[in-house]
Amino acid sequence: MAAKLGAEDVQKLLSDPSAENRAATAEKLAEQFASPLSDSEKSMAEEIFRIMVKDAEERVRLALAENLKDAHGVPSDVAASLAKDVSDSVALPIIQFSDALEENDLVEIARSQGAGRQVAVAGRPDVSDQIASAIVSSGNEDAVVTLVANENAEMSEKTLDQVVENFGDSERVQEPLVKRPTLPVGVAEKLVAKVSDQLKDYLVTHHELSEETAADLILQSRERATIGLSGAGADAEALVRELQRNGRLTPSIILRAICCGDSSFFEAGIAVMADVPVVNARELIHDPGPLGLKSIYQKAGLPMGLYPAYRAAVDAFHSSELERTDDGPERRMRRLLERVLTEHEEIVDEYGIDNVDYLVAKFNTLGGAVHAV
Repeated sequence: MAAKLGAEDVQKLLSDPSAENRAATAEKLAEQFASPLSDSEKSMAEEIFRIMVKDAEERVRLALAENLKDAHGVPSDVAASLAKDVSDSVALPIIQFSDALEENDLVEIARSQGAGRQVAVAGRPDVSDQIASAIVSSGNEDAVVTLVANENAEMSEKTLDQVVENFGDSERVQEPLVKRPTLPVGVAEKLVAKVSDQLKDYLVTHHELSEETAADLILQSRERATIGLSGAGADAEALVRELQRNGRLTPSIILRAICCGDSSFFEAGIAVMADVPVVNARELIHDPGPLGLKSIYQKAGLPMGLYPAYRAAVDAFHSSELERTDDGPERRMRRLLERVLTEHEEIVDEYGIDNVDYLVAKFNTLGGAVHAV
């Protein structure tokens, strides 16, 4: 057991003030600071620390920093002095780990200190939104990468918007930002226009997006995956299961898929929700009788209020398939959407005006593509 602090420690410093002895004493006192101390012993240790943080010998200050970085109850002025030390070797352990630093100290370091110290602040286990905002404002990309990868960092929507605005085009920032546990809808949607296809897929399967944005991204992803490839059904099922696992598989997204001609996604979506093999779901969905689709629809637990829209879309899809000529996919899809929207007026009531607006917009986009042919 280490000896108790006492007057002899101070006397030793006075009688043998070599750098080696000062560093050894600093280490000893810092180690003992974690032990139970009387008020007088603690007060004496703190005063010695205040002297040592000004020591001209770096190894003395380093011994102090390394042994106080995890200690509780260190005076805030001692921690602040070490954190502002001219040597990074002394400052960084305190900046990254010490709980004695106050928020205003950390904000000041983030605003005005060097790049390595800003990174250290960003990697702390307790980063407030005020500190995070200061790091983003510093313009240090390395620190921002560390910050957005730090799951313990509190970041408000305003601060995240600041990240997207200032660093949204940086691939180094994009990946950890997209993979944060949660993102506000507005931030996620701003990232859609900036990130790679791979990160778009992650956004749509792991973060909340507007129904329109999510549907468009899913259908774009499916189109990329199936052009010139076989096994589209297997790809669709994998995507559907990922969406379901993260709570992103919705009845309207499934319906939009069939309206846009993606039968594989539609079949996989119903199969996964009904917990049956895709091949079984496919047979029921495309059963020419009136009961097949309804039975698998009910087993999937889909809302009955949307069933007329599902029935109409599947019927229109079948008619489109039967009438297929040499028309391109855009023209066939446009014709399918037109039928769903014009032959079944009850869809507006059952399906919701927002979803109908989405389909109308899709219809108009495809119509423009057809007229351009």
